[in-house]
Amino acid sequence: MARVFHERQDVIPALTELFRNLGYEGVSISAITEATGLGKGSLYHFFPNGKAEMAEVVLANIDVWFEQNIFAPLRDPADPDTAINRVFDAVIAYFQSGQRVCLLGAFALDATRDKFAAAIKAYFSRWIEALSQTLARKDIPNGEARFVSENVIASIQGSLVLARSMNDAGIFVRNVEHLRNLCLI
Repeated sequence: MARVFHERQDVIPALTELFRNLGYEGVSISAITEATGLGKGSLYHFFPNGKAEMAEVVLANIDVWFEQNIFAPLRDPADPDTAINRVFDAVIAYFQSGQRVCLLGAFALDATRDKFAAAIKAYFSRWIEALSQTLARKDIPNGEARFVSENVIASIQGSLVLARSMNDAGIFVRNVEHLRNLCLI
């Protein structure tokens, strides 16, 4: 029996996985109706501006998760090592030990980037800035903290690609653990 969606928020997890697995251009309305069980009329009731609005809502939903689980803990002035451990645990869980694609990273790599450039840039900028602030609280000079933060985020993104390419989640987990240890020094 098809799941009944009563609210727009109920559709977001299915849309997220569609965009994550097929990319923005690869997601068709027919794929959305199949994945959600909703007809076109219901989809346009929830998302009057179509697929672009769906993607915007998905990106906003991801932003909320990252704000709560990554950015806010890193901005917490309490013990930086506790924040770093919490964040790296969340990264491993969110990306399912490297088996889940970073949707914003995927959007950044193709023509979709231009449609959602502000959201993509804000996501990466906020992550780099929050991690930089945490590292600075560990007495790492600001310029070095920013450089390390950029490299940590780049390494997380790269290890996602490599782990999926090699079909080896261990690559992601080992890299993230190495990055955690680097940030804890």
